[in-house]
Amino acid sequence: MHSQSTPVPFGPTLRFDIVTLFPEIFSGYLTQSLLAKAIEKGLVEIHVHNLRDWSVDLKHHKVDDRPYGGGPGMLICVEPVMRCVEAVVAMDPRPATVILLTPQGERLGQPRVEQLAPLGRLILLCGRYEGFDHRVIELLNPLELSIGDFVLNGGEVAAMVVVDSTIRMIPGVLGDEQSSWDDSFSRGNRLLEFPQYTRPVEFRGLKVPEVLTSGDHGRIAQWRAEQSEMRTRERRKDLLESKPSAAD
Repeated sequence: MHSQSTPVPFGPTLRFDIVTLFPEIFSGYLTQSLLAKAIEKGLVEIHVHNLRDWSVDLKHHKVDDRPYGGGPGMLICVEPVMRCVEAVVAMDPRPATVILLTPQGERLGQPRVEQLAPLGRLILLCGRYEGFDHRVIELLNPLELSIGDFVLNGGEVAAMVVVDSTIRMIPGVLGDEQSSWDDSFSRGNRLLEFPQYTRPVEFRGLKVPEVLTSGDHGRIAQWRAEQSEMRTRERRKDLLESKPSAAD
């Protein structure tokens, strides 16, 4: 099975299929903020699937077992995962990119997010326990993604990060489309975002920089550029020394 589809222009809806052992984790998340509005507008479509529904154990709906060769913990079995993914793929005619959330994967960066957004359909596999039987990877050839060099209890939070970052790229999701362009790391931007302020002009002796209230858009743009470079040099000097790539 080919797991990665070819990028296409943004369509009317970006569909996510999330495969998890704990679907209830997503119940509150899907009803909040920009994501809920994007779903309501028909810009984003999210379906959460309980992996246990495809268990071959009809009595207990078990989907894990001990690893061959010994060792701690349990592994998610290959058969229910394949049964589930094949069933989910068949639910929509659009080609799907299968993503496995794992600490061993490519570290998610903005360039990759921008590649995912126009794909049209993403299937997110959330791991648990000690991970998946390796044959899941061999059969599905998924895009393996990590959100950082640390270990989570499961892939659900990482899946939310993928959803949250990706939907921002969909036209119509943000109230101000310029927001996604100005974000740190967006569209190849290697600078951190400049400081921002709102009312009141002064609070506890701290004033908004005069240039921002001057109305001089040229000076404001220059100040923001200088602040972005200074902040990046102080906090993430590595960004100034590295070149962007799809695998960042």
